[in-house]
Amino acid sequence: MEEHKHVCEERTYDKVYRDYAETIRNFIYYKCGDKDKASDITQEAFIKLWENCKKVPPQKAKSFLYTVSNNLFLNTVAHKKVVLKYVESHLPKVEKHSPQFLLEEKEYGERLQQAIANLTEIQRTAFLLSRVEGKKYREIAEILNISEKATSKRIHDALEALRKTVEKI
Repeated sequence: MEEHKHVCEERTYDKVYRDYAETIRNFIYYKCGDKDKASDITQEAFIKLWENCKKVPPQKAKSFLYTVSNNLFLNTVAHKKVVLKYVESHLPKVEKHSPQFLLEEKEYGERLQQAIANLTEIQRTAFLLSRVEGKKYREIAEILNISEKATSKRIHDALEALRKTVEKI
């Protein structure tokens, strides 16, 4: 981003918004399972970026936004169990199969959704960033402010928990 010292310039701020708003919103959505809450937290994070624009160089904006949005999330929804509807909404809709198949598919989707909801927040977030967003371990480590090894362990633990909970995953 050119040679700007901070993100107060409207063009720079707009570019930061275009580059990161959707991924920040998805990041918070994976943590809380509520699209409206994720959008609210994302907007609040960008407001905080604007309020602190003279203190944040453009190259630090992404890290600032992830940190602020994560802190906002922790302040509003920590310690709550969440049922994520994202997985169910992205399962393939099959209507040409037998009622038995459709019932089994629905039951499997519900078991998978519940299994993901029962993961620890940290496992669920790392797992969904990897499997749904397609992010590399290095990117997830940066987002969660942990090492790549810790990222790998969280995803491995999530997969193990899912395998125990849901047959044939």
